[in-house]
Amino acid sequence: MPLTDPVALTAELVRCQSVTPADDGALDVLHAFLSAAGFECAWANRGGIRNLYARWGAKGHARSFGFNGHTDVVPVGDLSAWSRPPFGAEVHGGVMYGRGTTDMKSGVAAFAAAAVDFVRDTPPDGAVILAITGDEEGDAADGTVALLDHMDTTGEAMSVCLVGEPTCPQTMGEMMKIGRRGSMTAWFSVTGTQGHSAYPHRANNPLPPLMRLMDQLATHELDSGNDHFDASTLAIVTVDTGNPATNVIPAKAQATVNIRFNDTHSGDSLSQWLRAQADMIAAAYGVQVDVKIKVSGESFLTPPGALSDLVASAVKAETGTVPVLSTSGGTSDARFVRDHCPVVEFGLVGQSMHQVDEHVRVEHITQLKNIYSRILRDYFA
Repeated sequence: MPLTDPVALTAELVRCQSVTPADDGALDVLHAFLSAAGFECAWANRGGIRNLYARWGAKGHARSFGFNGHTDVVPVGDLSAWSRPPFGAEVHGGVMYGRGTTDMKSGVAAFAAAAVDFVRDTPPDGAVILAITGDEEGDAADGTVALLDHMDTTGEAMSVCLVGEPTCPQTMGEMMKIGRRGSMTAWFSVTGTQGHSAYPHRANNPLPPLMRLMDQLATHELDSGNDHFDASTLAIVTVDTGNPATNVIPAKAQATVNIRFNDTHSGDSLSQWLRAQADMIAAAYGVQVDVKIKVSGESFLTPPGALSDLVASAVKAETGTVPVLSTSGGTSDARFVRDHCPVVEFGLVGQSMHQVDEHVRVEHITQLKNIYSRILRDYFA
């Protein structure tokens, strides 16, 4: 039988306008494609989000290879700035244009095509699993988490998992992810006493304590990094008073910081530090400091070993490049999978993801399918 074309499948997915939380039929495309190839498919929908679970092979098999990806995409942005239709999947000069071509409908299509060809031509002694969500670009509360909950309640499991996010900065094969930094955001609100700017002694200006707090947080060295992670970072992302008057000392001022942290810390330990700093400022200036914190994901590391060696070997065989083992970048759904099984990430060159005229080289889609096919063959060999 002819090999499955991942480029055609990518185009079919890109034509679905699946901007989070909409699906627009993208997961139906995958459901039909995988079901026709003998995969048992189930929906793990939650909170208005559609999620697809597909398995080839016996349920509860001792050895199963899993793939996690998403079909939702970020908004188009300024439509007039696009040179090609953002959901047209048009190919020009060997390049396919469209939202999701890089992040990450091509990755999903490449693995789905590789999996279908693999189980058809070399039925493995084990299971091949795809856990595909429609909620990665949003809050992600009802996406991969819902899929993992579905597996837990139905007795399904992945032995290892590959996440197909674009991981290569500039050339195919140069990087894979074996972990990610944690991410958290903290909102600070300082309440003082409003007054006339000509009589500052009659007010208690919330801005000096807020500025002092921001300075203390931003200049503090969280750590110096370690063997697998760069140093943790804290960035002040906004400071606001909402004060339109030049002769009024405001009663309130707010600021927000975002922290990307390595495995030296946890979300809980950093939350305690942030609250302690806020309490010291409140006591020193006689103001009220309220703190709200959201931890989007904890830092994690899959130590180099059998899984990363498996992926690296396949990448080298198909590209001639040995991928660097990295923990750089933002968060991904691997942060949820890491509590279920060992997980690594490998995918396309990500230079154009989320940009106007997002695009992917057609040859890279086929190359990625070949890498994924080799990974499956080697895993079950």
